[in-house]
Amino acid sequence: MTTCSKTVKGPSFKGLYRPAFEHDACGVGMVCDINNRKSHALVQDALQILVNLTHRGACGCDETTGDGAGILIQKPHLFFQQAARETGIHLPAEPDYAAGLVFLPSDKNLREASRAALSAAAEEKGLIFLGWRGVPVNPDAAGDLARRVMPVIQMAFVGRDDTGGDTLTFERRLFLARKAAENRIRRMFDPGASMFHIASLSSRTLVYKGMLLADQMTSFFPDLSDPAMASALALVHQRYSTNTLPSWDLAQPFRYLCHNGEINTVQGNINWMRAREPLFRAGAFGDDMADLIPVSTPGGSDSATLDNAL
Repeated sequence: MTTCSKTVKGPSFKGLYRPAFEHDACGVGMVCDINNRKSHALVQDALQILVNLTHRGACGCDETTGDGAGILIQKPHLFFQQAARETGIHLPAEPDYAAGLVFLPSDKNLREASRAALSAAAEEKGLIFLGWRGVPVNPDAAGDLARRVMPVIQMAFVGRDDTGGDTLTFERRLFLARKAAENRIRRMFDPGASMFHIASLSSRTLVYKGMLLADQMTSFFPDLSDPAMASALALVHQRYSTNTLPSWDLAQPFRYLCHNGEINTVQGNINWMRAREPLFRAGAFGDDMADLIPVSTPGGSDSATLDNAL
């Protein structure tokens, strides 16, 4: 009987790469101009990064429905001036208004109730609701399953009032208005069933996202191909659903971040946040603090909850 032995060599490392740290998770990318020069080319580069990350995402059983893809950019003022003018909306100077992508119910009555909730909440928080713009979309670019649950997608424009205030004060009022609108809709009907979701509402940033594959983004959202759609930074995300099922509202980026990975302590984190909420004190939000509760949107993913906390 002959015994043969073989020496097993360890993996060959190149640079800082170590196979032990290899993990499967969502695809995240960022690009920016360090001199803060806005351009459409940068947006195109970011969308190409997203396409290059296709292997980091997942799709549904029909292979045409993505778990989610999206992009966060700076507010494209020149594009908004053009788009608002075509809709009959007069925009003030660039620092004095905000815009946001909003997912609305396909049911007309629920849609009007959702629109009314947001416009009323904005006025109650000392803001001026400027109007709605229908966001052009190409449903044929989305997958079969995505089309079945696709919301109506519109853009809301909100201005600051004559009392002025700095950008941070404006952002706080927008935050309060969004949370107040969400709470109002939650009391009226299940926001999940209504498909009501404010993807972003800010005077600084804008999010386009959906239950899409990476290479469907530009064909689904024609806005992204407009030469006036310019930014000096962009975050992109291609989703691989782990602890939640895919849906339009859980596509990323969220309002502040996009997240790669899975937070296994998410329920504990949510419970601790709930426990702290009764201890909140007024601070910068004054008597409106109650409108910020719950901090964690019910039914959100781990990444959505992290974004809520941030």
